[in-house]
Amino acid sequence: MVARPRSGQRSCPGGIAISARHPRTHVPSIAEAAAWADVLVHHQLLHAAMLTPTGQWLVQDRPESPVLVLAGATAMVDLAAEIQHQVRTTRNDT
Repeated sequence: MVARPRSGQRSCPGGIAISARHPRTHVPSIAEAAAWADVLVHHQLLHAAMLTPTGQWLVQDRPESPVLVLAGATAMVDLAAEIQHQVRTTRNDT
């Protein structure tokens, strides 16, 4: 049996639902996603992030890594949240 995500939850590979730390109260705008992309690139947490005319985002972790295509502003903000969480948990471990 595979768990289905409920409101405020997202699924991860393997079918397990993970509760969101802070459920989203609004859909992120392109401007919000662009601001997060700029911050991630500026702080070298992403190598590149580019908005396409279709509203998708092209992101690259490192210069030699493959380019990932994100579906839109929500996916970009979710990626920023994931990276921020990784940075915080890594910082606390050291």
